[in-house]
Amino acid sequence: MISFAKRITARIPEFCMSHWLIRIPLAIVFLQQGTSKLPFDPEDGAAFDLPALVWWFVVYGEIGAGIGLLVGGLVLIKALSELNDIITRFSGIVVCSIMTGVIWVGQPESFWDVILYDNLHVFLWVGGLFFALRGNRT
Repeated sequence: MISFAKRITARIPEFCMSHWLIRIPLAIVFLQQGTSKLPFDPEDGAAFDLPALVWWFVVYGEIGAGIGLLVGGLVLIKALSELNDIITRFSGIVVCSIMTGVIWVGQPESFWDVILYDNLHVFLWVGGLFFALRGNRT
């Protein structure tokens, strides 16, 4: 039975570019959310009880993380692959930071409320965590 499973899995080609299936939608969501907050207006952040400086980091962090995820995945020159890996990891950290803030601003009653009812933000947070931990070694 194990030999049969090995033969089948050996015939399935490896898709080494599968990280783009996560990278592109995550980048699109963050670019869309960031650009929807332009032009920068501190009053928008005040609606969430956020100071202007924090709101500035949210707006430009979302745009930067989206661009960073896309640029970080493009390894056109082998000599820059380490730099691209750092860009991807940093973008993942920014995604996690922003999503943590979004979840906190929502003031959930418990951890389980977040897990069960805030699916989109949890998925975005986990996507950011994936790139923060794996970088371009996907």
